[in-house]
Amino acid sequence: MKIIAVIPARYASTRFHAKLMQDLGGKTVILRTYQAAVNTNLFDDVFVVTDSSLIFDEIVAHGGKAIMSIKEHESGSDRIAEAVENLDVDIVINVQGDEPFINAEPLKEVIEVFKNDLDKKVDLASLMYEIKDEEEINNPNNVKVVVNQNNFALYFSRSVIPYPREQNVGVRYMKHIGVYAFRKQALLDFYHLPMKSLEASEKLEQLRYLEFGKQIKMVETTHAGIGIDTKEDLDKARKIV
Repeated sequence: MKIIAVIPARYASTRFHAKLMQDLGGKTVILRTYQAAVNTNLFDDVFVVTDSSLIFDEIVAHGGKAIMSIKEHESGSDRIAEAVENLDVDIVINVQGDEPFINAEPLKEVIEVFKNDLDKKVDLASLMYEIKDEEEINNPNNVKVVVNQNNFALYFSRSVIPYPREQNVGVRYMKHIGVYAFRKQALLDFYHLPMKSLEASEKLEQLRYLEFGKQIKMVETTHAGIGIDTKEDLDKARKIV
């Protein structure tokens, strides 16, 4: 299997404008993320896909590979699908551009799903980890996922799922981490399918895959990742570098 990593990188960001071009210990956030993905040695190739000439030039100037988006896109999946449509590749890993401290272990875990999927039943693989703090569980910015007994996703929501009408029945609350591994065909299918009501309501692109019958295998991990969504996150990251 040919496996590549693609890092979708929008310049504009609602919560923290131009966050990917912020300085993080002498390098931009996006450059650190790109180099961290390359340094995992898990991928046959790594690309940044962007709508910004600033980000494109930043990656290329440091010897990296970048692709300019041709169209405007609603989601990271759309941006990646356009970029890989004509690439010879089997599995595409979506690495978040605002996570410069990439841990190789969870990426290995999602890749392993496809290596073990001999019948090709899995369209996507993604990550989840258990959360126990009530504030975290109730926070709509934390996307929750419920799975079946084989760890295939049943639903994703910003709401609390399952709803705790009955206490002490052993329910675990799982937070979705937005690292995706796609079969190329699943990604291209997504690109050509319309947004339906569940995705539009929750503003979660993974619901489009579920609404059209795609199988998403969830892998439980203990590696939560460190994303940079706010100025406060960047300040914390600068202490780590």
